[in-house]
Amino acid sequence: MTATVFTSVLGYVGRHGTTALAISIFIGAALPSLSSYLRPYLTLAVLLLLTLAFLKVDHAAIKARLGRPGFLLGVLAWMMIGLPFSSFVILNYLAPVTWEEDIMLAIYIATAAPPVLAAPAFLYMLGLNGALSLAISVAALLVTPVTATFLGQLMLGPSLPLSVAGLASKLSVLLVGALIIAICIRKVAGAERLERSSDMISGLNVILLLSFAIAAMDGVAESISDRPLVTLGVVGLTFVVALGQIVLTFFFFLPMGREDAYAIAHTCGTRNMGLMVAAFGGRLPEFTWLWFALGQFPIYLLPMLMKPFVNYFIIPGTKSKY
Repeated sequence: MTATVFTSVLGYVGRHGTTALAISIFIGAALPSLSSYLRPYLTLAVLLLLTLAFLKVDHAAIKARLGRPGFLLGVLAWMMIGLPFSSFVILNYLAPVTWEEDIMLAIYIATAAPPVLAAPAFLYMLGLNGALSLAISVAALLVTPVTATFLGQLMLGPSLPLSVAGLASKLSVLLVGALIIAICIRKVAGAERLERSSDMISGLNVILLLSFAIAAMDGVAESISDRPLVTLGVVGLTFVVALGQIVLTFFFFLPMGREDAYAIAHTCGTRNMGLMVAAFGGRLPEFTWLWFALGQFPIYLLPMLMKPFVNYFIIPGTKSKY
């Protein structure tokens, strides 16, 4: 009986997860002691989230999108190298000031990280097809140990919290470990049982995302209390960076059709900073951690904020060419 109730609760949470996720970041800010308690488990939460993401990957959808590998490679090059390199050039050669290392590290994790694997779900919530986003997200995740270490050396040099080899190995361990666990679960449970348990897996995913979001909010309440204007300014900047990536990407890929352009753009704007933080072992300068924490606001709130734009400009627009 208890197991049935638990399964039902997970299923309900999975079907109503988007609202819960948006609320979770406010819960974390309002309950600093809970955030502080969960922070040491952030790396474990990232590993489990990656495992569930690999479990839910729609192989048929990805295979369909791999029919044009040149297009996918172009998107990856733009997302994982072009955008972060552009931010590096803008900050270092076009900005009139010299930036502190903790600010550069914040920009690095906000642009060099792969997309969150919830990005396809956000697009489905907006009424769009998330298949392209799924293919991009999985491919970006797999190339991250290479691109993130290259960009870390370029953007941060000796101030990178880990050595290049250390960062690559930490990222690889997280990704390969999650993939192996997912493969083992799939072998034991079978594809049919996993399909029947889709809502329950989604519920587990939401609970882990809730835990992750609350852990990420550690220190936010104190920052709001001590430096409210600075904290609000950082929130605004995280939205600027996320929206900047979305706008630039949307217009760059607009010739491919509005729906695909927006799918790529929204995926680019929702970066999995938690993966980078987990690779660094959760050890970040105070400002960089604050950026990471407040950077969850655009990830969880943009799907709701962008819905009017999608309804009036994307859905009635031209269809994808790919």
